[in-house]
Amino acid sequence: MTLLSVRDLCITFGDTPAVDGLSFDLEPGGALGIVGESGSGKSATALALLGLHTRATIDGTIAFDGLDITKATDDRLRAIRGAGIAMVFQEPLTALSPFHRVGDQIAEVYRLHTGASKKEARARAIEVLAQVHIPDPERRADAYPHQFSGGMRQRALIAMALSCRPRLIVADEPTTALDVTVQAQILDLLDEVRTTTGTALLLISHDLGVVAGATDDVIVMRAGVAVESGPTDQVLVTPREPYTRELLAASPQPSAARPISSPPLLRVAEVRKHFPQTRRRGLRRLEPVKAVDGITLDVRAGETLGIVGESGTGKTTLARMMVGLIPPTSGSITFDGVPITRRRGRSVQMVFQDPLSSLNPRRTIGESIADPLRLQGMTAPRIKVEELLVRVGLSRSLYSRYPHQLSGGMRQRVGIARALAPDPRLIVCDEPVSSLDVTTQAQVLALLEDIRRERGLTMVFVTHDLAVLRQIADRVAVLHSGRVVELGDVAQVWEQPQHAYTKELLAAVPVADPVEARRRRAERRSVAR
Repeated sequence: MTLLSVRDLCITFGDTPAVDGLSFDLEPGGALGIVGESGSGKSATALALLGLHTRATIDGTIAFDGLDITKATDDRLRAIRGAGIAMVFQEPLTALSPFHRVGDQIAEVYRLHTGASKKEARARAIEVLAQVHIPDPERRADAYPHQFSGGMRQRALIAMALSCRPRLIVADEPTTALDVTVQAQILDLLDEVRTTTGTALLLISHDLGVVAGATDDVIVMRAGVAVESGPTDQVLVTPREPYTRELLAASPQPSAARPISSPPLLRVAEVRKHFPQTRRRGLRRLEPVKAVDGITLDVRAGETLGIVGESGTGKTTLARMMVGLIPPTSGSITFDGVPITRRRGRSVQMVFQDPLSSLNPRRTIGESIADPLRLQGMTAPRIKVEELLVRVGLSRSLYSRYPHQLSGGMRQRVGIARALAPDPRLIVCDEPVSSLDVTTQAQVLALLEDIRRERGLTMVFVTHDLAVLRQIADRVAVLHSGRVVELGDVAQVWEQPQHAYTKELLAAVPVADPVEARRRRAERRSVAR
């Protein structure tokens, strides 16, 4: 019997169609992937499955276990949510209440749907936290979301979804912006849950590599329409539609080797950055957090140096010290022989991970780009700003737009334009493509490489994804616990990694080949045992 049957689903917001004529079936215990770029209708479909749209017009049928969700009463929908269909959202920090303990939130969901006592709900919360491999679950149940890492918060959301023993889990971009190793762990966990509990899985992602080894079938969506569907092994290996082939081609590809033997432009010598921890009254003094702990490396003129590692390895701290935003605790950073604190500004610029938070929401993007030009004494910078907008692939007319009116990829291009404005010699990019669709990511990477080559720039590219560095970097420094554990040419590090941590990062890189993705999962499980 089919567990979920969607027929001719149409979702419209006002006059804007989000989903147009989508149909699919999902069997009990099956796994279906829905992939596509932002705006393709993936998340709109996910919310419709739980009856969560309040301002949309929905046509067609969504039959879950024989009940049409589009016609269900509010009481019936509440009964289905959690107990029948559970959702794992993209951003766990906003999906979890910051004011309540993680265990209490899971227990509350369980009590709401089962009528269990507080004691029974507490026991169930601890049970599912253990099931998703949260260490010391009884103690961690009393922690607040901010005391969990990003990966642990996502595990907590999966535990919450499991608490009522649902028949279907809808995971909406559950690994976006996570480190590749944490992403692999979450995908492995979802696969483990499906195989051990018989729960069906609907996995939504913009990355074909995410669904490759985790689903039986896949639907490729574009502008609300399913352009291709079928068995995952068939769609990802022998795609019929040009758009599917475009998505596959957008995955990072290795670039041609480019030996760089020029002298160092930026030198980092025995740099440390330690952050003191606040000591509570009556407790012993806490050791400082060693974010960067003795790093020495050079950035050669004209090269792109990649810096890779998981969250907490010191990447962003090092990047911010490289541009002089924060001072090192000890050691030195020089740019062209001069301390970086005396050369930042025009010489060195930064492209931040989240352009929305780095741009002033009350100022137009044109004015934000013009700021560094005015600091240089330019009294009428508009013409130069418009030229920069065109150079990064945007329209001059966007000068008067505000950040919230632009897509994520467009905002990142604005961030690049602002960094280019003062004609720097070095640009430090901190995770500039981590939250972008694969096609937008490919466009931004190509733009950065074109600009580097055109202007003779030197670039430092910080990321958690070695596959991205294989496309854009000449050399790579692998960071772990605030130290460089491996440094070399990208091709050499990729093909012949020396350090165990580098090998772990490479093993977690998602691949769009379903057979290879399953082989890597089996290998990770054998190592875990």
